[in-house]
Amino acid sequence: MAVIGKIRKHSALLVIVIGVALAAFVLGDFTKKSRPSNYVGKIAGEDITITDFNRKYEENVEASKRQAQSDRIPQEELYRIRENTWNQLVQEVVMGKEYDKLGIVVTPEELFDQIQGPKPHFAVIQNFVNPETGQYDRDMVIRYLQNLDNMPQENKDQWLTFERYVKEDRLKTKYSNLVTKSYYIPMAFAKKTYEEKNDKASAQLVGVRYSSVPDSLMKLTDKDYDRYFEDNKIIYDQPESRDIEYIVFDIVPSEKDMQSAEAYVKTLVDEFKLTENVVGFVNANSDTKYDSTWFSKSDVPVALESVMFDAEKGTVYGPYFENGAYHLARLVDITMRPDSMKASHVLISYKGAARSQESRTKEEAAKLADSLFTIIKKNPSQMGALAAAFSTDPSASKNQGDLGWFKDGQMVGPFNNFVYENKIGTIGFVETMFGYHVVEVTGKKEPAKKIRIAQITHTVTASTQTFQETFAKASKFATENKTHDRFIASIESQGLNKKIANSLRPNTFSVAGIENPRQIVRWAFDENTKVNDVSTIFDLDNMYVIASLTRIIEKGIPEIGLVKEIIHPQVVNMKKGEYLTEKMKAYANDLNQLATAFGVEVSDVPSITFDTRSLPGFGQEQKAIGELFALRPAGMTKPIAGNTSAFVIKMNELTKAGERGNYDPIRNELKATFEQQVRNNSPFKAIEKVSDIEDNRIIYF
Repeated sequence: MAVIGKIRKHSALLVIVIGVALAAFVLGDFTKKSRPSNYVGKIAGEDITITDFNRKYEENVEASKRQAQSDRIPQEELYRIRENTWNQLVQEVVMGKEYDKLGIVVTPEELFDQIQGPKPHFAVIQNFVNPETGQYDRDMVIRYLQNLDNMPQENKDQWLTFERYVKEDRLKTKYSNLVTKSYYIPMAFAKKTYEEKNDKASAQLVGVRYSSVPDSLMKLTDKDYDRYFEDNKIIYDQPESRDIEYIVFDIVPSEKDMQSAEAYVKTLVDEFKLTENVVGFVNANSDTKYDSTWFSKSDVPVALESVMFDAEKGTVYGPYFENGAYHLARLVDITMRPDSMKASHVLISYKGAARSQESRTKEEAAKLADSLFTIIKKNPSQMGALAAAFSTDPSASKNQGDLGWFKDGQMVGPFNNFVYENKIGTIGFVETMFGYHVVEVTGKKEPAKKIRIAQITHTVTASTQTFQETFAKASKFATENKTHDRFIASIESQGLNKKIANSLRPNTFSVAGIENPRQIVRWAFDENTKVNDVSTIFDLDNMYVIASLTRIIEKGIPEIGLVKEIIHPQVVNMKKGEYLTEKMKAYANDLNQLATAFGVEVSDVPSITFDTRSLPGFGQEQKAIGELFALRPAGMTKPIAGNTSAFVIKMNELTKAGERGNYDPIRNELKATFEQQVRNNSPFKAIEKVSDIEDNRIIYF
């Protein structure tokens, strides 16, 4: 009670203290969080939230799934989509601001014209083709939009994405036109370009290679390094990166795990021999589904060829070990089938069918296919022409639907079975995952023996005990080696395999031997991780990894000390150039004396243009060529320090190109080159380079 009384006595002071502390906390938090708490980056002054980013990313993932006709996308592809999403956002924001500055817009009326007008956007033309005429059909666009409100939300979202693409592409086209139409080549520039490509010089030179001078003669000072670096530092502008060394403790099945897996498969043998429901038994007990393929002798898996092809129906073989798994095999059936067959077809696909880009409904596709079937049934000679005109199969325009010879089992099941089961000349109507096919059987090889094999596959995986034992090894290593020196020493003493990953970038998603290294990359770029720090254990897919950070490279031009070793060869060559050109001055007026003095020969250059950029026998030597074309005939250069050699060059003769009556072709060539650069997004790349872009994705991914 006494304590409570004291608290009450000082309650006013307590309220003030708590109030000040709370205000300090709130204000401190406010000053720290000037950006949204879910901030993922900043592009040209515009905050990008993780919500905005993920919305765009999910749209792109769904688009990739539709294109691949699959609900599963590999991890590497997801990383690529995430990277492309960021690049897409950068371009949208950066160029959006540029469009605003220039007043470039797409009005609602213009967008309407791009979609429903007489000359629509090319994407509209590509996606609304009448299957009966093979031509763009504006009525299909109108019908689609009229029915859009009745379609699933997925279709509505796809249309909004499509409409946004048309608008953005139109903005980009307007901007590109503005830039390209602003480009002008004066006649004098065209003439100069023509002369650089066609004026020819003949010359003689003496070149003394830097490699002929011992490095030991060059006494380098810090000033030499500073001087070279100051003149060339822009070359060494670098992105942010990290270097690490790491070891991997792979979680691999032990001998005990192997024995356990083999014992399990052995328990299936008797039931596998007796079961009448082979397909169900395989699907219930195997890591892989039942495969109904008919195998010829040359196609039987190598491990089964000698024991299965000539065995009796019902024979069971195994367990046997192959490719990380134990297998059981049962000879299910024996028959005589043609090894190869031949057919022609017309494929009519529809929206939702595998690999389809069509907008027609399944009902529309069935109706069209049935009409074509009726025509071809009456007149089989029409197959080729109708395939070229209507088939969704992209090869039909070249082969008129003739698929040529294909191996038994190569085609999708219903199609393959129809060709196998029917005589040559039969015309039929077949539905597959790709759509509706009008099929004509055009050829079959002589039947040959084939077998069908049911296989049970049981992949050997590491047990919990193996995981624990491997973790114990990794944990012991991590506990005993918390410094870089001990990390390296233990690797060497234990004979472990140290791996190196240099130049990791914040968004690196591939490291040798590690499928998903993002945890390690984030650790390496964490502001609290210092050079020579050793990580804790990274628990990754089927492995434990321990890493040490060996180098931090910050973005921008580095301090000279960080690149001194890298620039050393160039600094040596710079000093050799100065050394040789100074010595050459004593003989510079006589090439023969100069060649004799340096133990080289006088080289002839019979014909060279300014545009060549390369000296025969010496490689890229732009400076030397520039000095040559600055001479008059019979003139001689002063000693020149080139890239790989020091030179003295004498101009023998300059043959001027004849005057052209018309320089427009050259102007057009230069303009076409510029337009190609614009199409390759060069303006955006230039604007992006000077834009303030902050990428914090590494916090989230």
